[in-house]
Amino acid sequence: MMLLTNLVISQSDESTRCPFKLHCAHNKILELPTHPVPVKLIVTDIDYRLQTFYLSDPGNCLPQLLLDNNFSSSFPLRSYGTLTFEPSYFNSFFNCSSVLHLRQDNIIMHGTIDMASCPIYVADSTNENIIQSDLVYCIKLSDRSSLFSAFNIQYNHLPMTWSGTNFDIRCLKCENKTKKRITLITLTSAGESETTFVRVLNFIFIIKLKFLRILNVKFAGVIIGSTLLVLVLGAIVQVHHHFKMKGEDHKRIENFLKDYKALKPTRFSYADIKRITNKFKDKLGEGAHGAVYKGKLSSQILVGVKMLNNTEGDGKEFINEVGTMGKIHHLNVVRLLGFCADGFHRALVYDFFPNGSLQKFISMTEEGDKDSFLRWDKLQQIALGIANGIEYLHQGCDQRILHFDINPHNVLLDDNFTPKITDFGLAKLCSKNQSTISMTAARGTLGYMAPEVFSRNFGNVSYKSDIYSYGMLLLEIVGGRKNTNTTTNEENFQVLYPDWIHSLLEGGEIQIPIDDEGDFRIAKKLAIVGLWCIQWQPMHRPSMKTVMQMLQGDGDKLQVPSNPYGPTTSSNTTTNIVAPPPMNLHLEVIQEID
Repeated sequence: MMLLTNLVISQSDESTRCPFKLHCAHNKILELPTHPVPVKLIVTDIDYRLQTFYLSDPGNCLPQLLLDNNFSSSFPLRSYGTLTFEPSYFNSFFNCSSVLHLRQDNIIMHGTIDMASCPIYVADSTNENIIQSDLVYCIKLSDRSSLFSAFNIQYNHLPMTWSGTNFDIRCLKCENKTKKRITLITLTSAGESETTFVRVLNFIFIIKLKFLRILNVKFAGVIIGSTLLVLVLGAIVQVHHHFKMKGEDHKRIENFLKDYKALKPTRFSYADIKRITNKFKDKLGEGAHGAVYKGKLSSQILVGVKMLNNTEGDGKEFINEVGTMGKIHHLNVVRLLGFCADGFHRALVYDFFPNGSLQKFISMTEEGDKDSFLRWDKLQQIALGIANGIEYLHQGCDQRILHFDINPHNVLLDDNFTPKITDFGLAKLCSKNQSTISMTAARGTLGYMAPEVFSRNFGNVSYKSDIYSYGMLLLEIVGGRKNTNTTTNEENFQVLYPDWIHSLLEGGEIQIPIDDEGDFRIAKKLAIVGLWCIQWQPMHRPSMKTVMQMLQGDGDKLQVPSNPYGPTTSSNTTTNIVAPPPMNLHLEVIQEID
């Protein structure tokens, strides 16, 4: 494989009107045509499959180079048309002796930054998170539009990509004269699909030659030939339709991201995502919508990267999650650091939580090992934190946000076991004065979905549907086992949580890890609140504000609600409890409300 090393751009014969050629030498210095003098950068890495290479300043002071030279003026050389940069970032340059924190693109790096080797500090001028006290030892020099983000400039790491462009038929004259293939390339900043830097590589002409070669194949017979031709044409139509639909999805996402740009989470290229995750080396887990990987933005910043499945719908879930998360800033909701929408690659970048999800701390093993549990007072704090996050989603934003997928897997725990609600792919937004919302299909996780999400026989879908899911989560915390129907053997009935919890409160001999009287009161309070939250009729469920008040009280005055699943029978207090059939088998499908 050819190694891309020194790149020198030279103009070809003006009479042939051919594009610029690309020459290589035996070093790794790329000379960029900037004003007033060219900038020379080291090519640190090349990814030919992704058509990406990375640049850095050998003097380790890239902000100084970009401050002294202009990257946003028109390209000085011309072929057919003008080759120009299209800056999409706005950066501020400072002369600093010290900076307390680095705050770039919603990312905060703690610790004083050494400015001795390079006194120029660059920051995103549109980022409201930059605190003036951090720049107390700085003098502002200028504001510049730039092709590169402040984060990449400050860390001396510029990603560049090249992509195919249209081929000029006049350049075939060059090919005939020189007996060499003339190709075209476009070098652009990673993630910016429309900007132009240098023209090089053309795939259309090459594909055309291969297609003609296929048509010249001699078939064994007319029938076989016709059949193959129909199959080939059918495959071409299918491929064309597939990429047309994918192209429309990509366009829809790009249009959304243009409007979303002002909210300022970082947009990463797919090459960035590969670098951050070390080529997806450390997989944390996988869910219905994609896998999650551990990554590093720097030695000090760990992140979780969720790679969304390529087969997921038409991009609406990606738009939904990015659009929703960008509006949320709360202690009990996961913060979106950035995203990737590079071609058909889609990813979400979050803070990294080493404790993982709540699920692994509340699941009881078959041996009933209570050491896998958190303390009951800590579980109560977690339950209250989740309620606080849901209350913020329902009342704290300009629009009410309905999550529709509250369950232990979608609650992450930080170092202090502070709960963070995540996964907003199924969320819906509505006005606060809107009592019901429209839905075309059930959404959520089985075992946590409210009955009205399946059928309007139980009422209209509203914010009370999230409260039902939260109630099931509380019951799972108390019960210490996964909230799905399980069968122990053929002779036993399936166990359902609400019946199980009611039996617990009525004195049945059901074992859960209780150490003392105080823990028992907490468990009982969580169970009663959970049962109130899962009432069949939405109107009978409390608001999340009331739930928080119930959790903050001592619980002695709480009354056990009626069992929404009806009477239960058992031969004795230790046998399994009879449960009604699953409620999602023969229910009316919800239709759209105008």
